[in-house]
Amino acid sequence: MTDIPVILSRVELADWRAVHSWASLPQVCRFQTWGPNTEEQTRAFVATAVRAWSESPQRRFAYVARVGGEAVGMGELRVRSREQRQGEITYAVHPRVWGQGVGTAIGRALLVRGFEDLGLHRVYATCDPRNLGSARVLRKLGMTWEGRHRHTALIRDGWRDSEVFGVLEDEWRTLASRPPRD
Repeated sequence: MTDIPVILSRVELADWRAVHSWASLPQVCRFQTWGPNTEEQTRAFVATAVRAWSESPQRRFAYVARVGGEAVGMGELRVRSREQRQGEITYAVHPRVWGQGVGTAIGRALLVRGFEDLGLHRVYATCDPRNLGSARVLRKLGMTWEGRHRHTALIRDGWRDSEVFGVLEDEWRTLASRPPRD
């Protein structure tokens, strides 16, 4: 893994072309219910993500990940329950930077936001069991495999199961005090 600096910034309408550069690729959305996106679908997605920043209470925090000023991925933190202090993270990364630590950097920044800024108790993520790269990222983040939910989404090749990974606030405090895992 290459340790490259990844900066997260709020998604903006002007980011739609960069987002489309990966959202239109079959290998990026292979395990997702969306995509490959048309330009119109990507513009609509980005517009909705931008609007979410002005909602009150805000429940969706969408970021573009930049390396050297170039957008190479995206990450989101969604507050699923304020009362139960639960959140979910998601991310997508352009294939040209797969394996370089970008997904892990996005995930780590989202966990910081969730635990340190929003005071969440638990943050989880899901991935298709066939998506070994994403599962590896979630484990690197220190998330624990919690189980498999069966047939959670209908995607292009049939019903998809979801592996569930989670981390609790006390676990996060311990993880955050240690150097990142490779």
